[in-house]
Amino acid sequence: EALQRIISTLANKNDEIQNFVDTLNHTLKGVQENSSNILSDLDEEFDSLYSILDEVKESMINSIKQEQARKSQELQNQLSQCTNALENSEELLEFATRSLDIKEPEEFSKAARQIKDRVTMASAFRLSLRPKVSDNMTHLMVDFSQERQMLQTLKFLPVPKAPEIDPVDCLVSDNCVTVAWRMPEEDNKIDHYILEYRKTNFDGLPRVKDERCWEIIDNIKGTEYTLSGLKFDSKYMNFRVRACNKAVAGEYSDPVTLETKALNFSLDNSSSHLNLKVEDTCVEWDPTGGKGQESKMKGKENKGRSGTPSPKRTSVGSRPPAVRGSRDRFTGESYTVLGDTAIENGQHYWEVKAQKDCKSYSVGVAYKTLGKFDQLGKTNTSWCIHVNNWLQNTFAAKHNNKVKALDVTVPEKIGVFCDFDGGQLSFYDANSKQLLYSFKTKFTQPVLPGFMVWCGGLSLSTGMQVPSAVRTLQKSENGMTGSASSLNNVTQ
Repeated sequence: EALQRIISTLANKNDEIQNFVDTLNHTLKGVQENSSNILSDLDEEFDSLYSILDEVKESMINSIKQEQARKSQELQNQLSQCTNALENSEELLEFATRSLDIKEPEEFSKAARQIKDRVTMASAFRLSLRPKVSDNMTHLMVDFSQERQMLQTLKFLPVPKAPEIDPVDCLVSDNCVTVAWRMPEEDNKIDHYILEYRKTNFDGLPRVKDERCWEIIDNIKGTEYTLSGLKFDSKYMNFRVRACNKAVAGEYSDPVTLETKALNFSLDNSSSHLNLKVEDTCVEWDPTGGKGQESKMKGKENKGRSGTPSPKRTSVGSRPPAVRGSRDRFTGESYTVLGDTAIENGQHYWEVKAQKDCKSYSVGVAYKTLGKFDQLGKTNTSWCIHVNNWLQNTFAAKHNNKVKALDVTVPEKIGVFCDFDGGQLSFYDANSKQLLYSFKTKFTQPVLPGFMVWCGGLSLSTGMQVPSAVRTLQKSENGMTGSASSLNNVTQ
């Protein structure tokens, strides 16, 4: 035994080291891939920056050229006007000079009047002798000293630190998981958080190989998040979270592993009645299901057969699920199918919903030794509640062929609570959590979930925790089961 413990310890340590080696290899590959991506992003960012600088430069060059053209055109226009005015003025001056030589008074007076009129109309006297524009171009000069200084301070983005998840602050209840975290130090630039989770059957650090993909919940504004409506079809769940600012996401928190154990089972098609069409979590009455196979099986079923179960049947061990095909198929009027996973300790819960037109069905548990002709509740090896909608409506608890009528409305969905160690089997309205009936007994063998259906169908919900409301009711109901005493006194 000591050597076996040593071997087990070594095997576990080897498994841990191998998982760590896989993690290191995965991380190394991630570093190489992420570095390549970051370098590519950096090239794109600088190319974009160069492109912007080229565009700004081109725009500034165009502005200078446009200003140069505008001023040149203004000065050229003024120069042309002045040149014309000067030519006209010189011609008028020459005419006036010649007029001084006229001797005839009448001719002189006529010339003088012409000169006066031409001077009054001369463009030279209407011209502005100040340049419309200056040669100054300093308003288009640039000083990029601040920009150069800013470029010299370029650095990598500030990355938020990794949050911290405290398992003590996390809550697993009613098929919901609440994950709470905090930042190691205050960071007012955090915009939101990203929570990732995945299901696993391994305790401890998350594994790299043979695991499901991470599920992502983005844009969480607070430091707490609740996942609701989960099916606990794995023993554990891994969680990790990262903080994000407006630009970038930070490092992941150290992952935490939370236990999400619940009873998961399917229906055992290998031993179900031939008139039942069975899938994993659904069973439906099929009146034609057995016609093609009954004749083939009748010889095997009746050969060396009595009404008692075969002593060679395998008892259900602790390993789930139970071995399929290890018992005889139900026959006769026992339209029964059992679950494929035995319950031999602990508290468990599952729910059953019947089709609206289902005429008759039973829900409960049974020992695996339930005979193939036996009906649920009619032997001392099975406990159930039975709903009958055929001819007259009845709702009753059954065990050992004793019937207890239930004066409550049949709920839309029935919740089944089995406390194996406490010897209690209770049925609830799955929606309101109203107690319908409780059996008190002592289970001496592992039990299997059992179902009977006729003219209709049932669907199951498994992978469920015992609801907190049911746990509370169980505490108050313990010691208060006198109403069921007529069915609870049988101990097997």
